[in-house]
Amino acid sequence: MRLDPLEADARANLFGGQGTVRVWDLLRGGTAEPFAAVLACELEPGGSVGTHVQQEHPEIVVCLDGDGVATVEGVEHALVPGAVVHLPFGQRLAIANRSQAAPLAYLIIKAIRGT
Repeated sequence: MRLDPLEADARANLFGGQGTVRVWDLLRGGTAEPFAAVLACELEPGGSVGTHVQQEHPEIVVCLDGDGVATVEGVEHALVPGAVVHLPFGQRLAIANRSQAAPLAYLIIKAIRGT
């Protein structure tokens, strides 16, 4: 699947992080039970998404390309192609792109609670 850069929602300094993350809503605002959201994300080189709490849905982060780290409740998990990080409801997440040259591409898949 090829994502159109013009369709991305560019979010600067998300949750107090640094740089820009481009986000594509693959469900286009809908749901596909048991999934509440499927988001394709591209975090710019050296960028980060600040620490935030999962207040609505548990989720997984699936790394597609790049070299990053996801920190869940203070525990670091490498984000390399194929890595999957589980984030239970109510826990804290931060994401950082360790590369200064290439973007970090990943999916955020949110599950509807109770399913």
